[in-house]
Amino acid sequence: MKLPQRPRLPWNRGQSVEMTFEEQMLRTATLALIAFGAVMVYSASSGTSLLSDGGDSSEYLKRYVMSAALGLLALSFFARHGLDMARRMTPILLAVAFGGLVLVMIPGFGIEANGSRRWLGAGPLQFQPSEVAKLALVLYAALLISSDPRRVRSLAGVRPLIVLAGLMACLVVVEPDLGTAMVICLTLGALLLVGGVSVRHLLILFGSLAVLALIAALIEPYRRARLTSFLDPWGDAQGAGFQSVQAMIAIGSGGFFGVGLGESVQKLFYLPEAHTDMILAVIGEELGFVGMSVVLFFYGMIAYAGLRSARMAKDLYAKLVAAGITSVILIQATVNFFAVLGVLPLTGVPLPFISYGNSNLIVLLTGMGILINVSRQGAARPALRLVDGAGRKGRSGAAAIRNVDANRGDRSGRDRRPRRAGAGSRRRAAG
Repeated sequence: MKLPQRPRLPWNRGQSVEMTFEEQMLRTATLALIAFGAVMVYSASSGTSLLSDGGDSSEYLKRYVMSAALGLLALSFFARHGLDMARRMTPILLAVAFGGLVLVMIPGFGIEANGSRRWLGAGPLQFQPSEVAKLALVLYAALLISSDPRRVRSLAGVRPLIVLAGLMACLVVVEPDLGTAMVICLTLGALLLVGGVSVRHLLILFGSLAVLALIAALIEPYRRARLTSFLDPWGDAQGAGFQSVQAMIAIGSGGFFGVGLGESVQKLFYLPEAHTDMILAVIGEELGFVGMSVVLFFYGMIAYAGLRSARMAKDLYAKLVAAGITSVILIQATVNFFAVLGVLPLTGVPLPFISYGNSNLIVLLTGMGILINVSRQGAARPALRLVDGAGRKGRSGAAAIRNVDANRGDRSGRDRRPRRAGAGSRRRAAG
């Protein structure tokens, strides 16, 4: 019985390659999360959009779909040209990230919402420079470490990377956005760990960062209130702990199977930012523990395929890029899950591919395209080794024949010179 062939996808310079197992997992999980996100963004935002000002109930859904469409176009492009394009784009992304983070703080440039100045643009055309900074950090770190792997032997060797990430985090904290700054620092730690920095050096670095983060949290009154409300949210259920309490009520009301899609009560003016940072609470109320488990399953698919792609990458640069992009997605998902469940203080980090957020969605889909490109290139090497092995072992089949023909072609230049009749040839003639 003839087995069905795996689908082939276009590749650079008109070539074609098979869709690898890792790529299938990455594409499946990403598309499933986007489809799930579109449903939940509409469910979480339609009621408040309609009741607050009599507007369009599908306003946020339309924006989410437009951002997803742009992100999928970027995914398709970078899946074909990811690593080569990423190398060339790294200086540009760094300039855009730092320029945007500086402009955000200038009155008249940055757009303020909910007490934070994080966006640039006008009207619906806005982007968040801190989201671009995450991807820029991953690409720069991969380029720096792969250029000289010996630099990871000490923290002094990776000082340029630490300084860059520190500047990014400081600019993001000023917005203020402590959650994104924490994601940047954790991503840096993941990249240094994959790059080969010793655990002792990482503990020293992150011990210092933890002290600085605690100081930053205690200086600002609203951050100090969030920290105390995290320890006892029910102590100020109508004040600083309101959002955490409402999230707990939503998840508790959902139980195992949930109250039904679209039937959430907490999303109607009880749960702040229901369609963005707190969308997991709506999922827990409407779809219950089962719905949250499905979301975790898809993130698990991304984790497995992303880290496997990093392990099979063709070189250190590709390995670091794959590990960094996977880390950004998983760190964001973990921080969001823990914050909504009350394990961490509320940080304002969106749930990847599901929460409403134009910049976050487009940047993550761009990173996913680069990750798919790494999985394609890394999977080509084992296939070549299998062909070589088949030829060496003398197995029958087209692969062995091609291997033998290639070896003959390689020896053709050496075999063209005339041979001298030696003792061996005379013995064969005499025989």
